[in-house]
Amino acid sequence: MKHALPLAIAATLLAAPAIADETADKPSAGELELAELLAGRVAGEPVRCLRAGQRDGLRVIDSTALVFRDGRTLYVNRPRNAQFLDEWDVPVFRQFTSSLCELDQVEMRDRTSLMGGPVLVLDEFVPYTKPAKEEA
Repeated sequence: MKHALPLAIAATLLAAPAIADETADKPSAGELELAELLAGRVAGEPVRCLRAGQRDGLRVIDSTALVFRDGRTLYVNRPRNAQFLDEWDVPVFRQFTSSLCELDQVEMRDRTSLMGGPVLVLDEFVPYTKPAKEEA
């Protein structure tokens, strides 16, 4: 009986990698939401900055990305420490020029108290557009 506990612990430790492998293959809810949003779109060359007119709409995708809309183009930014993105927080951008650029910071603030939260650093912006329809 005194050997039962060590055996149970050993069995748990041996099963842990199999459980981790199963969950590692499954995309997160944020990745699924982003994939759905980008369905039918093609990625373009990344850009370092967005002008004010290129950021009309903003969508925060939990633990994944910030998505900016410019007409028919969606710009996806996967900031460093994206795991702290929460759609219920208010992003406050700290930019160093009139454009929003790679390496600028965004502080996520609580929507109700406006208390400061994690600060994330922006990465490059990847544009996604729908391909032009080919005429027959």
